[in-house]
Amino acid sequence: MAAFLRTTLKIAGYAVGAVVGTVALYMGTSLVLERIPVAKADPGAPADVEVFIFTNGVHSDLVLPVRTDQFDWSRQLPYAHTQANDPSFGYVGIGWGDKGFYMDTPTWAELKASTAIKAGFWLSTTAMHATFYRAADLVSSPACVPLHLSRAEYARLIAYIQASFQHDAAGNVRWIPGHSYGPDDAFYEAHGTYSILRTCNTWTNNALKVAGQKASLWTPFETGIFYQYGRSGKPPEGSAE
Repeated sequence: MAAFLRTTLKIAGYAVGAVVGTVALYMGTSLVLERIPVAKADPGAPADVEVFIFTNGVHSDLVLPVRTDQFDWSRQLPYAHTQANDPSFGYVGIGWGDKGFYMDTPTWAELKASTAIKAGFWLSTTAMHATFYRAADLVSSPACVPLHLSRAEYARLIAYIQASFQHDAAGNVRWIPGHSYGPDDAFYEAHGTYSILRTCNTWTNNALKVAGQKASLWTPFETGIFYQYGRSGKPPEGSAE
C-alpha cells in the first residue's frame, strides 16, 4: 500500500511539474517573441485613414471609421443589429475571438474552466464582435493607440477583416441575434479556430502586419501589441470580451 501511494504521488508530482513547465515555457516564449518588433513597412506612407487599437486589458480590437470613400462598414454591420440602433456613432471596433468566451463570459467573474479549456485547445468555434463608438470615446482614452494608414494599407486591413467573417450565400455576414454586452454591440459568426497559439490578440497583431504597421513577431497577449507602441493601455472596467 505504501509503495502504491509513493508511486501515485510520484506520478502526480510529474504531472504537476509537466503542467507548470509547459505554462512557464509558454509564458517565457510569449515574453520573448512579443518584444521582437516587426517594423512599419512604409514609414513614409501617407496618413489617409485614422484607425485605433483598443484594449480592455485582455482583449484587443481594431477600431475603424464606419464610413470612408473606401468602405462603409454600416452596410455589412448595420446599426440595426444593435439594441441602440444609433447611426450617430462614427467608429466601429471589430475583434475576433473564441465564441464560448464571447457568448458565455460577459465578465471575467463568469469564466468557466470548461470554456477556458475549450478555447485554449482547438475545441470550439469563433465569433466576431463589433462595437460602435464615438470619436470622443477614443481620442482621449489611454486604452487606445491611434494609427494613420495609407489607402493601400487600409484596403489590406479591410480585406483581412472581411475574410474573418462568415458570409451567407448572398454575401451577408452571419449575424448572431440576441447576444450583446450592451446597447451598442453585436456578434457574428467567424472563420478560424481559437487556441493558445492563435488568440484574439494574435488576430489583431496579424492584422497590423497585413496593414504594414508596427507589430510583435508573435503575441497571444495585448501587452505585446501595445509594447510596440510604447504603451501598456489602461483597461476600462467591465466585460471580458
